Amino acid sequence: MAGWPFLDLTGGEPLERYNVAPSTQVTILRLVGEDLVAQHVRWGWRPFWAQDRAAPINARAEKVAHSRFYSAAWKQRAITPVDGWFEWVDEGGPRKQPYFIQRADGAAVLCATIGQFPEPDSQQEERHGFVIITADAEGGMIDIHDRRPVVLSPELAREWVDGATPPERAEQMVLQEGEAPEVFTWYRVDRAVGNVRNQGAHLIEPQRTG
Repeated sequence: MAGWPFLDLTGGEPLERYNVAPSTQVTILRLVGEDLVAQHVRWGWRPFWAQDRAAPINARAEKVAHSRFYSAAWKQRAITPVDGWFEWVDEGGPRKQPYFIQRADGAAVLCATIGQFPEPDSQQEERHGFVIITADAEGGMIDIHDRRPVVLSPELAREWVDGATPPERAEQMVLQEGEAPEVFTWYRVDRAVGNVRNQGAHLIEPQRTG
């Protein structure tokens, strides 16, 4: 997403987390004026009138553009860059088996995101947060999980965060132009990832089998 002046509000330090829990701070990228801004924002969002329910962390691509619940968040688009994500698969054993999914080329996974965000010179408030847009899984990925994040190419990610991109075009992108299953690879990882208190690079290392 090069080409814009970059404003880093994260303090310049990576979060270095390998097991991210909902409601925690996660780095997002968004366009503010002419600046591409990186800031930590809470994962999870709900409108002010829905305080009686838990804040969702995901929004379905099929409904998000026309949902009253997400109407305020839909107007503010961002990218959540991650190394990959975990899914759990029922393989017939006593416990589900976690898998780590990442791009086969090792590049960052750019997840289409919406929310409400603090201005660069403001503190984060209760109303601020974000959700990641998800779509139906396709191809071999359906064997891992029936939903997956909408992941955009770097070119589409630039278009997504650009405020000049019409809402109709943004909807088309999340419905039809997310990265295809063949872009990704996945493998078994340690069940320790099931406890968010567990951290470390070993959580995304392939699990030995046999």
